[in-house]
Amino acid sequence: MKSIFFHFMPYRDLPDDFDKKYESIWVTPPNDELCDPNMVRQYYKWSLDELELADRLGFDGVGVNEHHQNGYGFMASPNLMAAALARRTPNNSAICVLGNTLALYSPATRVAEEMAMIDCLSDGRLVAGFPVGTSMDVNFCYGVTPTLTRPRYREAVDLITQAWTRPGPFTFNGEFNQLRYVNPWPKPLQKPHPPVWLAGGGSVETWELAGDRDWTYNYLSFFGYQLAQKVMGGFWETMDRMGIDRNPYRAGYSQQICVSETDERAEEEYLEHVMYFFNKCMHTPPWFREAPGYRTRRSSEFAIKSNQATELVRMATMEKDWKTLVDSGMIIAGSPATVADRLIEAAKTLNAGNLIALLQIGSMPHHLTEKNITLFAEEVLPRIRGQWADQGWDHRWWPNGAASRVGTLAGEPERSAR
Repeated sequence: MKSIFFHFMPYRDLPDDFDKKYESIWVTPPNDELCDPNMVRQYYKWSLDELELADRLGFDGVGVNEHHQNGYGFMASPNLMAAALARRTPNNSAICVLGNTLALYSPATRVAEEMAMIDCLSDGRLVAGFPVGTSMDVNFCYGVTPTLTRPRYREAVDLITQAWTRPGPFTFNGEFNQLRYVNPWPKPLQKPHPPVWLAGGGSVETWELAGDRDWTYNYLSFFGYQLAQKVMGGFWETMDRMGIDRNPYRAGYSQQICVSETDERAEEEYLEHVMYFFNKCMHTPPWFREAPGYRTRRSSEFAIKSNQATELVRMATMEKDWKTLVDSGMIIAGSPATVADRLIEAAKTLNAGNLIALLQIGSMPHHLTEKNITLFAEEVLPRIRGQWADQGWDHRWWPNGAASRVGTLAGEPERSAR
């Protein structure tokens, strides 16, 4: 199983009354009042330090992403962070940009160029993430018409993949991108192009795109593996209908993880920061979550039927109920043995070969984040890395230049090869 330490870079010091006083963590939190650039300067450096630590400790990948106008994750340009990581990750972890929000770029050749730069800088370690993007980012922050979000996205996918694979210069005459000359310098180092990972929240069309293009689908959620079962079940049912195999490396999922010496100590150390995350970083009113027309009818119907998280989170956070959050799988927390057992259960349940490990959560300070990363790398990774090793599946979606590390469920010594 591949483990990627994925960082959202949240603002770690929002006021205690934030969720009572302010409308939303996303779109409208007043920047002059709440966002201190001096604090952000430190957060960015801590976050890069944490990602670089994960590389040194042997994570398979390190991950960054794109969001806008919010305190839940203010990495507005993941490509800047990925470029920095390309030069400071000597153990050759994959650099997973999950990803660039394609509908925001006009022309989308900008994504093709910048991702090609990162691939060359990193010696072919880029994973190219192509998310549709949240409605908050795309429709409210950047003003894209909701009903045009997916048409713009699909055209951007076509333009970028052609820019990477067709000899240039050539002409591209789309609805949103009209270019007399498409001729990017450079093209990616990986051929025909870096592996593409889709990131989604349960849209049926994204599953179908993953199947059509033979790309990996990653369900990015903050509500844990148990509540992910309906979405991932829908993905695998779609693959079955399309006649596509159930290779677990086609799928990934995100999971919030807290590791300590014992189950009891995990609650003592992490409860405050998990509550900060759910109460403050998830504080988004319904009118910002999805603009009308953002989803198709099919995906809207599926989302309504599969959404079970909101009330459970509200009840658990209101009571500071750690047990409910752990038992429901919203967080996987405890000793290394407990965490490893739950992650193996999650991988089997979801048939997923890529773990997007969220190890910095909410207000978690730098020193505690480093502890979480270190315990996970040293005592959990060796137990879970061999999860799919005896199944004979080939991970065809791993970047050519990234290290290939193999462990065993029993925690035997690992092998590393380029």
